[in-house]
Amino acid sequence: MTDVTHGTDRHGAAQDPSTKGPIGQFSDFFRLHWTRHAPGADTPHWVLLLSYRAWLIALLFKMLGSSWDMSWHFRWQRDDLAPPHLLNSVGTAMVIVLVAIHTFTGMACDRRSLRLIQWGTGVFLIAAPLDVINHRVNGLDLTAWSPSHFLLFIGTALMIAGLIDGWLKASPVADRARGVVLVGLWLFFLENVLFANGQQEYGTMELASCEASGTFNTADCFAEPSLLQFAAEQMGRPVDREAVIRFALPVPEWLYPVWGIGVAALVLAVANRTIGRTWAATTVAGLYVAYRALIWPILLGGGFPTSTIPFYLVFVGLAVDVVRRLRLGALVEPLVAGVAVAGLGYAALAVQDALIVAPDSAYWTAPLTGAGVALAWWAGRPIAAWFTRRDAARPARPTVTAEAETPA
Repeated sequence: MTDVTHGTDRHGAAQDPSTKGPIGQFSDFFRLHWTRHAPGADTPHWVLLLSYRAWLIALLFKMLGSSWDMSWHFRWQRDDLAPPHLLNSVGTAMVIVLVAIHTFTGMACDRRSLRLIQWGTGVFLIAAPLDVINHRVNGLDLTAWSPSHFLLFIGTALMIAGLIDGWLKASPVADRARGVVLVGLWLFFLENVLFANGQQEYGTMELASCEASGTFNTADCFAEPSLLQFAAEQMGRPVDREAVIRFALPVPEWLYPVWGIGVAALVLAVANRTIGRTWAATTVAGLYVAYRALIWPILLGGGFPTSTIPFYLVFVGLAVDVVRRLRLGALVEPLVAGVAVAGLGYAALAVQDALIVAPDSAYWTAPLTGAGVALAWWAGRPIAAWFTRRDAARPARPTVTAEAETPA
């Protein structure tokens, strides 16, 4: 007897959900699997792929909205219903729906990955109204490095960490989609971590726009006069070069390279380890730089402020990959990693600054960044071993069936 819940093709034969398009798969999912289960429920392979494709689309909406939002705020005053916020909200709405589905069905996740996703989404949803209240009370937020913004970053990081954890456990090792999805998730994770550095990258170009004629002139600035006036009044000073600097570049010069090279290297090191493919870190870094290079002319063509592009990041990823490929000992590898990341990363940043443009950076931080990378790299081994032992002791994890439901 044919199970009609799978749908039929034009000849009346039952159709495998894995052969359908996204709309048909979503319809079949709710008809076949909308049942409450604990985390770790059996998950057909097509359902696993469907859920993570939806997650990648949701995160893409959030990334596009965030990128546009950063540029927007270097030109106009804040508006809660600005187009970038609405675009980001599309991704957030998709996230809420996906979290609800995982929570109810228990599919495509285990307890830990689901908790990370839930906590991350919760932190983000709490931080968003707090950020609005912060602007209502304190006016213009002069930096992307504010506490309310960092709560947004932390929430997003926890959410994506949960997705990475869930995908690593649920996706078959031999599945071609395994590496592709991991690269995508790590791309979004890296973008979230480096988002705050956009303050200096857009701020550098903001100041340059004001001096495009050779002398400082607020009429040449990317930012509209009312935004500069509002920022200057908040500082208690006239609209002059110092006010623009404090508006566009309010953080110390040591922060940009420490975050953009040191912290980025640690993210890329974990990406390299989890993806498990040759040149994984370079691929993730390269895709992020390519994305930034792609949106640059789009923003420019739309009349929005542009930023410097962190081309040096590709060399940070390259340093991580080379060190991993050397297969050094547990004590030697962290030391070599610190030297390689700091040496190649800071050198690439200096070359970019000389040949193109880059934010002003305190190069004296290179030894400190290298030492920090070496220490964190060394600590990563025992931490990873602890998680491995913990996972081995946990029997419940999502079980993915190799075949989709076959109609009777």
